[in-house]
Amino acid sequence: MEKTLGYLVDHNGNKIEKKWYVVDATDVPLGRLAGQIAMVLMGKNKPYYTPHLDTGDFVIVVNADKVKLTGKKLDQKKYYRYSGYPGGIKERTARQMMDKFPDRVVRLAVKRMLPKKALGEKMLKKLKVYAGPEHEHAAQKPELIELVK
Repeated sequence: MEKTLGYLVDHNGNKIEKKWYVVDATDVPLGRLAGQIAMVLMGKNKPYYTPHLDTGDFVIVVNADKVKLTGKKLDQKKYYRYSGYPGGIKERTARQMMDKFPDRVVRLAVKRMLPKKALGEKMLKKLKVYAGPEHEHAAQKPELIELVK
C-alpha cells in the first residue's frame, strides 16, 4: 500500500505552503486589481511556480464596492446572463452591477484572467471577495498586499 501525502509537493519535492493575503480595492482600477490577484492565485509570484499544479495562495478582497472603473465603463460595459430559454438573455450595465453586486464585478474580472479548466475553478475557490471593509478570515492572519494603482 502506498502512503499519500497530506500536503502538496512541487516537482522538486518541496512542500508548497499556502499563505493568506488581504487586498484593499479602494480606488484601484478593476483590470489592474484583477491581474495582480490572478497572479497570486496562480502562484506566479513564487519561484517554484508550476503550471499544472495549484501553487497559488488565498486572497481576500475588501472594499470591492469602491473599485474604480475608468472611462465610460460604468455606463457602457455590459454583463450578460442567459436563462437557456428563447428570449432569456438579460443584461446589466456595470453601474447596475456595482450597485447590486459589487463583489461579483471583481470575482468575474479575476475569473476571466484565470485558466478555463478545472485548475482555474480550484484557483477561483481561493478568492474571497467582500463589498465592505470587514472579512471573516482574521484567524488565518492574512498579510496586506500593496497594489500598484
